[in-house]
Amino acid sequence: MTQADRDRLVTLKKVKKKLITQREAAEELDLSVRHVKRLLKEMKRRGDKAVIHGLRGRSSPRKIGTEIQKRAMEILSADVYRGFGPTLASEYLAKQHEIPVSRETVRQWMMEAGLWRAHRQKITEVQQWRRRRSRCGELVQWDTSNHDWLEGRGKRMYLIAMIDDATSRMYARFVVSDSTEENMRTLEGYLRLYGRPLAFYTDKAGLFRTAEKRRRDEPGIDKDPVEMPPTQIGRALRELEIVWIPAHIVRKRKDAWNVGFRRRRTG
Repeated sequence: MTQADRDRLVTLKKVKKKLITQREAAEELDLSVRHVKRLLKEMKRRGDKAVIHGLRGRSSPRKIGTEIQKRAMEILSADVYRGFGPTLASEYLAKQHEIPVSRETVRQWMMEAGLWRAHRQKITEVQQWRRRRSRCGELVQWDTSNHDWLEGRGKRMYLIAMIDDATSRMYARFVVSDSTEENMRTLEGYLRLYGRPLAFYTDKAGLFRTAEKRRRDEPGIDKDPVEMPPTQIGRALRELEIVWIPAHIVRKRKDAWNVGFRRRRTG
């Protein structure tokens, strides 16, 4: 009898002694009132064993006999099956020897018999965090979050944020559109408040880079890149002598915004 069974038995005995009602017992045991009545009826017939499931301790009717397991392992121990994995072994047992057994069952049998050893999982390379810049203003991450900030209770809003890489200092504005105008206003607000940083780190959105137009059937790999005119934001950064760093240069992170924002908010 497990501890859960003992606790259930104590509650049922409280009901028999009329210390609590059947409904209170049902709430305490997280059962229905009908189930509590059924258990009380079983206690009259079986005593304390009523809280133990009737099938506990019995072997499953679907369990494969030891004779079949022994025969299967004798077959797989032959030289012709040496090196077989559980999947291939289960297929041959079913087709050649009429022993239909699942792959997982064959795997367990083979491991017990020493015919199969689970392969160790390869350790993938752990990606190291990029080191923060050492001084305030060396690098500022700039991106827009399109999260549903109002949770459907109003017009969609965007959060344009700038986070200093060294200090996690953040400047942000809620806007109604992720446009060049709103990003320029955010840039102006940051510069007026904190001054000019050395570099901005952004994604490769069309706000920051003019994409070269190509035909769909024209491969871009075999063609030399063309110097495209800067966007309005790109021109402003050049005039301010602020370096623009696109996302693919800094360790090719696709999740640069999430890494920068979450890391700085938590640490």
